[in-house]
Amino acid sequence: MSTLNQNMSEKVGLKALLLPWIICFSASLFFAYELLQLHVMNALSPMLMKDLSLNATEFATLCSTYLWADVMFLLPAGILLDRFSVRRVILVALLFCLFGTAGLSQANSLAFASLCHFFSGIGNAFCFLSCIMLISRWFPKERQAFLIGLMVTIGMLGGVVAQRPFSILAEHFSWRQALMIDAMIGVALFALIFAFVKDAPSQIKKVKEDSISFFQGLKKSVLNIHNICCGLYTCFMNLPLMIISAVWGSLFLTQVHGIELSTASSIASMICIGTIVGSPLFGWASDKLRQRLPLMIFGGISSIATFGVIMYLPNPDAQTFAVLFFALGFLTSAQTLSYPAITENNPKELTGTSMGVAAVLIMGLPALIQPLSGKLLDWSWNGTMVDGVRIYSASDFHLAFLLFPIGFAISLLSLFKIKDRPKKVGKLLHSKSTSL
Repeated sequence: MSTLNQNMSEKVGLKALLLPWIICFSASLFFAYELLQLHVMNALSPMLMKDLSLNATEFATLCSTYLWADVMFLLPAGILLDRFSVRRVILVALLFCLFGTAGLSQANSLAFASLCHFFSGIGNAFCFLSCIMLISRWFPKERQAFLIGLMVTIGMLGGVVAQRPFSILAEHFSWRQALMIDAMIGVALFALIFAFVKDAPSQIKKVKEDSISFFQGLKKSVLNIHNICCGLYTCFMNLPLMIISAVWGSLFLTQVHGIELSTASSIASMICIGTIVGSPLFGWASDKLRQRLPLMIFGGISSIATFGVIMYLPNPDAQTFAVLFFALGFLTSAQTLSYPAITENNPKELTGTSMGVAAVLIMGLPALIQPLSGKLLDWSWNGTMVDGVRIYSASDFHLAFLLFPIGFAISLLSLFKIKDRPKKVGKLLHSKSTSL
């Protein structure tokens, strides 16, 4: 009898150990699915521009509607996640994304395509914040930087799938059929999240709604300069993902360097792969160092240097570009450290609201920068067209891509107002490590 009880207790203990991982992994697949919708526009750019007769400004505007949805819904998302079931919020948000993806596959005009892509962006406003909410509820603070990095790693897999695999799929069938297959994958994901995601451990299910009012919490989060600067750091360090990997990477490599589309998509995906590798490593290293800022400074400075090599290295081949794009993704993944920096320096009951405030900047500024990059390309375009598609020169891209070193510099300046890990957290971790 005692052996039976021992076996049962071991099974219960194993289930309790695995449950947080299963929940957060399932939710992070929603993040991966949303990043697929963001980055797939890069793989489909030549087909969409030709089929819908779009110039660079119009295509960049179409891509930016996804980010505008983030801007409009991120703050409401943070507030809703602080007050309602995370599981239910995720499921509703995923439905918006499914409708948007299926609708985009049937689009015949810029206006309808933009509306559908906007719907997909609504889902994205909720996915990342909901993952951070679940991590903050199911795991202790001293492990959250690594886990957020691991979640970003899983999310970036969506960005990888959106590149070469999706371009091959679109070339084999059509971009419309490929998007319908994409929507069906989303239906399977909905069933998975419905089955496995839970809100919080039973001991912390009661939300402290009475501890701070809605407007007080919002005001406190907005006026916290730490949250604003964390948002700015991540926003500008994220630009390679938002602009190169999601919009112009394939066009830059095919038109300026003569690389074929499927190979160009693979190279663009190396930014995501670099982020996949770098995010958990930066998180692990910062947890070990018990500091965020030194690694964030290193990421910003090294990103400027790497981008300079990408733009001005003479006659690079495809393999060299792949290595450089990987390095850029790896180094800019230091941006993930701003998320635990926010959770550690805000009251627990304002986790969602504070993350929402930062996320408005993280996604909102790229929503302006994407069309700006297209505008800069069109501004210097010399009028060359082939098969109904505008051809842009190296100098056109050099002008548009000046946005990146400027952005990295702003990221470094924002670090002057970002607080490092609170001393009490560092002391707690130090005492635990020495006791071990």
